[in-house]
Amino acid sequence: MRLKALLREPLLHFLAIGAAIFLYFHWSGGGSGPTSSRIVLTSGQVQHLAAGFTKVWQRPPTEAEVKGLIDDWVREEIAVREAMVSGLDRDDTVIRRRLRLKLEFLLDDAGAATPPTEQELQAWLDAHAVNFRVEPEVALRQVFLSRERRGDRAEADAMALLRTLRSGGPGTRLDDLGDPTMLPRELVLGPRSDVVRAFGQAFADQVDGLALGAWSGPLESGYGLHLVQVRERVVGSVPPLALVRPAVERDFMSDRRRRQLATFYERLLEKYTVVGERLDAAATQVQAGKGGK
Repeated sequence: MRLKALLREPLLHFLAIGAAIFLYFHWSGGGSGPTSSRIVLTSGQVQHLAAGFTKVWQRPPTEAEVKGLIDDWVREEIAVREAMVSGLDRDDTVIRRRLRLKLEFLLDDAGAATPPTEQELQAWLDAHAVNFRVEPEVALRQVFLSRERRGDRAEADAMALLRTLRSGGPGTRLDDLGDPTMLPRELVLGPRSDVVRAFGQAFADQVDGLALGAWSGPLESGYGLHLVQVRERVVGSVPPLALVRPAVERDFMSDRRRRQLATFYERLLEKYTVVGERLDAAATQVQAGKGGK
């Protein structure tokens, strides 16, 4: 089983492809690389040039246009080789980043060739459940009493109004109760974050502990006092994999790519020796420069 898992490892595929390419150029005497005077244009490359022309102009190229595409490709190849021989590709940030991206894209292609299994995705969902948990939902009604308007009577007025609401039954009209406010008197069933947005985090935390269906309070918010009736509540939960599979697979593949790149560079680093001159002094200068800003 371990051998099968190893053979499915994308990094192994990438290294095998790289080794094959290296051996090919080694045995072929360098092929048509940047130091060679031989330029090879295959039929596949010609078809690729023609396909690019067709995509842009919405028609296939004529024979003369194909010749022009080939001539331009040859000039570009000559220019690239001469530039590399002259060292123009060195110390160029744009070129360095482009080469790095192309190298990493090869690894990405190898990784994409091995899609995750259902077991791997389920294990990822279980380990990162908090990222996919469906937010709790709540529906409520509330009556507002202003401390600024009622002063010292606010608490007593709230308790008296609470008794009225409890005796009035579930269908009691709220239009004429409490004090005027721009706050919603009723929130239909929706995410708990809607409550936080409207009334604040502290208010939402208090609502979490209220019994369903009964008028409760007074609850405190940054606006004043509230008498609250929670009419419906849905507990938050982690959805099954089938409902969130695209998001789980996206996160799984992103994490796998990150880990594969880290392993890839760690293995390549074994081929090199990194030597730094006065690194401690340079780091000190960088920190000093930051402190001076």
